[in-house]
Amino acid sequence: MQKKKRTTRRAVLMKTTYFLSLVTSSLQAQTPLPTHYCGACSTCLSIQKYKVAAASGHTVVLVDQSDEILKKSTKGIEESLKRVTKKKFADKPEAGAEFIEKTLKNLTTSTDAVAVVHSTDLVIEAIVENQEIKNELFKRLDKFAPEHTIFASNTSSLQITQLANSTTRQDRFGGLHFFNPVPMMKLVEVIKTPMTSQKTFESLVDFSKAVGKSPVSCKDTPGFIVNRLLVPYMMEAVRLFERGWHSLEPNNPLFAPSPLLNKLVKEKKLGKKTGEGFYKYK
Repeated sequence: MQKKKRTTRRAVLMKTTYFLSLVTSSLQAQTPLPTHYCGACSTCLSIQKYKVAAASGHTVVLVDQSDEILKKSTKGIEESLKRVTKKKFADKPEAGAEFIEKTLKNLTTSTDAVAVVHSTDLVIEAIVENQEIKNELFKRLDKFAPEHTIFASNTSSLQITQLANSTTRQDRFGGLHFFNPVPMMKLVEVIKTPMTSQKTFESLVDFSKAVGKSPVSCKDTPGFIVNRLLVPYMMEAVRLFERGWHSLEPNNPLFAPSPLLNKLVKEKKLGKKTGEGFYKYK
């Protein structure tokens, strides 16, 4: 059997005043091929994702606009690690201290995203949900990142295709959407556009698994899976509140019978109860 090579992955975090972007990630793992991995962060997720990336073997560079913000972020990460180790290593305080020290050694900081991106394997953006600002960021980094570098976005609402078109690497562009709180939420939506290569998609899936998450493949549609379902659900709840819970609307298409559901019932495909519904329970 051919001996697997040990490769080192670099990952960097970049943050604006209000949002954090994981620009590249560093993963030390055994793999036969030189794949490139990274993680993603945003305002409420930044410290958690940063911590998760470092704690899972990534060498992370946190890039922000000022040293003041960087110091605050680093302190937040350290405090978060202490809370985790207090529970995880309750009976082994020495092991907990070692875990914190090892994780923090994987973290460094910088205020120069362009300088860092030169040695990047994968860029993941998670700044403000503004198409123009995101495109400007990707366009700028695209000029300095190596040709092999994969770009990804942590957007929850914008089309990945539109972001990819701001670069010259559409085949090396995808989406990675994490959920809050990151340490607890296993789900990661991995978005593949019609231009994303299979190799890029697999690299994003592999990275998600490497940080202990459960990736699911998504089409490049607004909202992907979770928000595509969640937003209409919440909006309908608001409409119910607006019109009163006791009102009946027989002409509302939202309450109309579903031909597909009627068909499944007629075929006795009642889900888990019968072993088959929208899919087979085997």
